[in-house]
Amino acid sequence: MRRTASALSLVLLAACADPAERPAEAASAEPSTASVSDRDTVTAEMAAGAALRAGDRAPDFELPDATGGTVRLSDRLAEGPVVLTFYRGAWCPYCNTQLRDYQEALDQIRAAGASLVAVSPQTPDGSMSMQEKNDLRFAVLSDVGNEVSRDYGLVFQVDSPTRERYRAVGIELDSINGTDAWELPVPATYVIRPDGTIATAFVEADYTQRASARQVLDALRALA
Repeated sequence: MRRTASALSLVLLAACADPAERPAEAASAEPSTASVSDRDTVTAEMAAGAALRAGDRAPDFELPDATGGTVRLSDRLAEGPVVLTFYRGAWCPYCNTQLRDYQEALDQIRAAGASLVAVSPQTPDGSMSMQEKNDLRFAVLSDVGNEVSRDYGLVFQVDSPTRERYRAVGIELDSINGTDAWELPVPATYVIRPDGTIATAFVEADYTQRASARQVLDALRALA
């Protein structure tokens, strides 16, 4: 029997689940399959705890966009506040939903004098696919190697069991991201003042929890 589209979506959502993010009672009911090296890696929770917060200065960066150009954060800040969001990739259904929601609020974000920039570790081809797939009209940038995400303290390592689950549904992060590091950024959204300081930081180890467009707009209004 052929798997339906809705069933496939459920499989992808399940594959996105990281073992470290399961409820405690579920995790304790299963024998640990993590290797010694996995236990020594930086988890999503660890990265979320160490990430930049409100009041910190946002590191400047320059990254390629989906069309072959480049975007520098300081150039955008010279024009007004910036909403900077880090997402995992086009393969992540939660990321697609979040960026589509931001697209729907884009006119309001711009009316507040701000610009919107999205960053992921996928290659420029993947960024282009993400932009076209969701009809995004804001900058979608490629941070291959997670160098910028690392500057913001967001990078964690995907453990071995999660890698196998991803691979089972065709999510090959090494080819998607152009590196064999199997690292991802914790999803995060920052509202940055024109002077480069972070006004609001939405950082959550649970990848299913994202800053809503309403929260972003409220943070921008608070700058006025």
